Amino acid sequence: MFLPQGELTMTNDMESLQNAIYLDQVPESWTKRAYPSMSGLAIWFTDLLNRIKELEIWTSDFSLPSVVWLAGFFNPQSFLTAIMQSMARRNEWPLDKMSLQCDVTKKNREDFSAPPREGAYIHGLYMEGARWDTQAGIMVDARLKELTPTMPVIFIKAIPVDKQETRNLYQCPVYKTRQRGPTYVWTFNLKTKENPSKWTLAGVALLLQI
Repeated sequence: MFLPQGELTMTNDMESLQNAIYLDQVPESWTKRAYPSMSGLAIWFTDLLNRIKELEIWTSDFSLPSVVWLAGFFNPQSFLTAIMQSMARRNEWPLDKMSLQCDVTKKNREDFSAPPREGAYIHGLYMEGARWDTQAGIMVDARLKELTPTMPVIFIKAIPVDKQETRNLYQCPVYKTRQRGPTYVWTFNLKTKENPSKWTLAGVALLLQI
């Protein structure tokens, strides 16, 4: 508040904001209205600008990008659900009988120039606890000092539950951050030659942020 002498008195909120900025932390008053993140303020702010830019590009013509940055959504679950809703509506299938099929490609974002006819290509995911062998197309053990390798572009499409492949698949949880728990997004079925229990015990997961 301003005093008659023209001086400014620091409130508790102002002091907390100042301390957070000085310590490169996202102020608590901001995190209450933002998406989950474990990044420092500088990285968080850069990430926020990238999210805004992504949405501006998308909304300029309201057409699906060739490859979607899944982590750029405030609520990525809604986008994945929309993929199922679109396919269910098109084929007049019940939504509760739908599931997502996850096919990991051998390509990066720059290799795509148009979106798929159905579903979506997504990028920006990282694997923790293992890595993806692009040539073999399966999960394998992580390399030393390679904690969160980047995943190739993933093709996501909706299919009926009874057509979902169940053999040699690891039900890999997807989280927004390394905090896991409350940041759970979805479960992607990834191909593996190992017993899926190996990856479960290793705590393997996909992350949208690292």
